[in-house]
Amino acid sequence: MYAIVDIETTGGSPQYEKITEIAVFIHDGNKIVDEYVTLINPEKTIPYYITGLTGITNEMVADAPKFYEVARKILELTENKVFIAHNVSFDYNFLRSEYRNLGYNFKREILCTVRLSRKLIPGKKSYSLGNICRDLGIVITDRHRAAGDALATTKLFEILLNINNVNGKIGIEKKDFGILHPALDMKKISNLPEETGVYYLYNDEKEIIYVGKSKDIKSRVTAHLSAAKTKTALKMRKEIADVSCELTGSELIALLLESDEIKKLKPLYNRSQRRAWRNFGLYRYYNEDGYLCFKIEETNKKDFLLINSFDSLEYARQTLISLIEEYTLCQKLCGLYKSMGACFHYELRQCKGACVGEESAEEYNCRAIMAMNSIGNENENLLIIDRGRSEEEKTVVKIENGKYLGFGFIDASFITGIDTLNEYIVTKKDNHEVWQIIKGFLKRNKVERIIRY
Repeated sequence: MYAIVDIETTGGSPQYEKITEIAVFIHDGNKIVDEYVTLINPEKTIPYYITGLTGITNEMVADAPKFYEVARKILELTENKVFIAHNVSFDYNFLRSEYRNLGYNFKREILCTVRLSRKLIPGKKSYSLGNICRDLGIVITDRHRAAGDALATTKLFEILLNINNVNGKIGIEKKDFGILHPALDMKKISNLPEETGVYYLYNDEKEIIYVGKSKDIKSRVTAHLSAAKTKTALKMRKEIADVSCELTGSELIALLLESDEIKKLKPLYNRSQRRAWRNFGLYRYYNEDGYLCFKIEETNKKDFLLINSFDSLEYARQTLISLIEEYTLCQKLCGLYKSMGACFHYELRQCKGACVGEESAEEYNCRAIMAMNSIGNENENLLIIDRGRSEEEKTVVKIENGKYLGFGFIDASFITGIDTLNEYIVTKKDNHEVWQIIKGFLKRNKVERIIRY
């Protein structure tokens, strides 16, 4: 038996948003035998852009039941059935989050019609629900409403059933892994998504002992259970009693979320990532005579303003030396030459005498500011757009005045301007590690779009 589900929500993140509507169609492999559709009061305001997408208004849900009032009905309907949805992780993780808020661990075997369609009907340009249904001649009534999308998913599933006999059950036996914690539910491991995101490993006291990111969560968690070689990895494997995950779609978002969660949660087995990185930063300050000065320090200094951070001391020094040569800066004011008088470059006529007061602070600082801006983050105003958790969603990373502000998820059809994107940003802490992540990722990978403003 199958429970084919679709939900509408106030936004894209199960951690922060709520369900506004749910539809469940029970299918016996031949036909629909039961159904349940209801609006749900999310107990928070529905953003106007979500209303524009779904048509669900705050007035419509004002008198609707709250989730806890329909929770038992949904449990009964989906019990002992394969949970099916188009991009199943979205719907499943939202329901899991709602039940988690009620203190219940909602678990079902899951099957994704996106992945199944890719396998059984290869070669399509797009496997979004709207596009795949159009290609297969499935008419969707009430698009972006739970009943309309769930019924379309049901018709798609029936086509897939006719192509191949699908039972949606993937089993992993404990004997594949050796000694594991007796409380670990292997069905849960088998149902983990093979998608990009962040995963959380728990001990039997429900404490998070490890946070990781992966482009294939299921494979990475499986590796923790089967490929442990070091003493620490073996010890952690025996303590893993539960697992959860949050999909991000974008690998950059996964990296940023992982870093943020590790600093916030301080898991036992993330020791190396919990410690501050021993990177080096180029800092700026003004001396008592008004000259703009630079110095290289480890990136935990609080008494100077950070211009940029570097992987090594040598990399930082070479960058500063290049700036000195290109902009005719003073070695002494850049912290590379210590003396009571002039710097060495002054003797070679490669310094204009700022170190001995021959060049005014105003003239010198013009070049120093140009040098700083050539490598600094201070004037960066960026919106980094990348893939989301489905083909109909995008992710957004915001940087303003060189400061990382956070990230968010947005329906692709709503990317109409900077102001629209700002509404989706969930604030996160800025630090030098975040900049290392962003810069390193952008050097090695392409994102869908970068908006400079």
